[in-house]
Amino acid sequence: MTFDIGAFLDAYAMKPGLLALGEPTHGEPAFPQLRNDLFEALVERGFRSIALESDRVAGLTADTYVRGADVSLDGAFSHGLGELPSTRDLMVFMRDYNAAHPGDRLTFYGFDGPYEMTTAPSPRPYLKYAHDFLKHGQARWAQIDTLLGPDDRWADTAALMDYRRSIGRTPQADRLREIADEMMASLAEAGDTAERHRARINLATAIDLLRYHALAAEPLPQAARTSRLLAERDATMARNLMAIRRRESDRGPTLLFAHNRHIQRNPSKWTLAGMDLEWPSAGAAVSEHLADRYVVILGSLGASPTLDIPPAPPNTIEDQLPYGLSSATNAPTATPRPATPGYFPLDAETLNHADAVLHINTGLTPATVATLIRSHPDVDELIASIDNGAPEGAWGDRFFYVGPDRRQPFATIVEHDVPGFDEDSLLDRPGVFRLNVELGRTEFERRFGFPPKEFDKHRAEYDFARADRLMPHPGYALYGWASIVSPGPQLLDEIDALVTHARARAAERHARSLRRPPAPPRD
Repeated sequence: MTFDIGAFLDAYAMKPGLLALGEPTHGEPAFPQLRNDLFEALVERGFRSIALESDRVAGLTADTYVRGADVSLDGAFSHGLGELPSTRDLMVFMRDYNAAHPGDRLTFYGFDGPYEMTTAPSPRPYLKYAHDFLKHGQARWAQIDTLLGPDDRWADTAALMDYRRSIGRTPQADRLREIADEMMASLAEAGDTAERHRARINLATAIDLLRYHALAAEPLPQAARTSRLLAERDATMARNLMAIRRRESDRGPTLLFAHNRHIQRNPSKWTLAGMDLEWPSAGAAVSEHLADRYVVILGSLGASPTLDIPPAPPNTIEDQLPYGLSSATNAPTATPRPATPGYFPLDAETLNHADAVLHINTGLTPATVATLIRSHPDVDELIASIDNGAPEGAWGDRFFYVGPDRRQPFATIVEHDVPGFDEDSLLDRPGVFRLNVELGRTEFERRFGFPPKEFDKHRAEYDFARADRLMPHPGYALYGWASIVSPGPQLLDEIDALVTHARARAAERHARSLRRPPAPPRD
């Protein structure tokens, strides 16, 4: 991790109830990887839950999984989170921790609704879940079903852009809101059980959806209407976060991870398609309730090769921020970065309302790691392809050598599995790659505590698909090789040290080969 979270938290007289870590854009792998590292460190300091920008109802399935149940994670996340390797790593950590600490378990939460700016589904499944729990009878459901009508009318994406297409303010929708409120009153009398809790979350989601659709039906100018929809989504987030804190208050603090625009204390702003949008963030509402027990760490990014975000221009805030964690009060008073598609630059107002900034200079890709390796003296890179006679299974793999003979690489970068041989790292996942480095016996044992020849005895100790961790190579550990799946920028110094060591060994091998007498000519 790039900072000492303990020292940061110790500066507060009272432990935060909700620690918010933001990211300035979705899709840069470094931020969720750092989130995982941070959460593991926070668990050691008493944190017992994490809340992600994902559908709250879907999150119930993810929490069931981390509690040890044999359930599929398909559909357990929204907004694309389920496809991220970092999400898988988080689930594995929480499930393993809970198995080892059955009386002190970690809890996973989603705190978002099942909608975005351009999509909002029918409330049907959420109403049905609550109805079935309350056992209100078939006649009552028939009434609700009739009022709902076809689901595709609710899910019509055009309705969120054109109020005339929305059915959110029809008499049927109004009656559904009344029924949902009546059901919530009934749930309040149903006792406090796990199933009641699940039913309340489903019903609250239905009510949120009905409210969202009603706002979509308001005959307002597009900018005002869009701002109100954005505000409603953040208001839903805030309500969910406060419900999470009420539930977790006796167990420990919660780590919140979301886009900066949702966690910041000041109003959010966005210029989109010629519209100047502004709305109160979820963080603003939560801050009113939690005051000093709500702590905000904004995410900042210099460059992202993954997202094609170039380095920050000179003399901008992101250009002058130091790498790692720093106090927001010490942030540079520089020019805001020009807007980049998909990236929300930091500005003075947002920084003034934050507690700290976590800045990452650049995300890492195979190409950026290769550039680092090539920066070492006398390093030659070979990218396997049909042109250099490499087998098809190796195409795209990168091999790094010292010396022109290319007899033995000291490091490689691979982006795919080898069926039947090297599949433990799950490299066929989108965006995943692995750096492999030859350490030799002595350094291997120093790093891992056992010699390469004993690897098979320790194999079960490693999750070879875990990102951002140095571990023995799943296929070549017996020969002194180590590997890192999708390393993050916090490992740059470690990578440089590993490459320095491996390259020095390769250089010595090459020097020895030059000192050998030439082989005698054959007759």
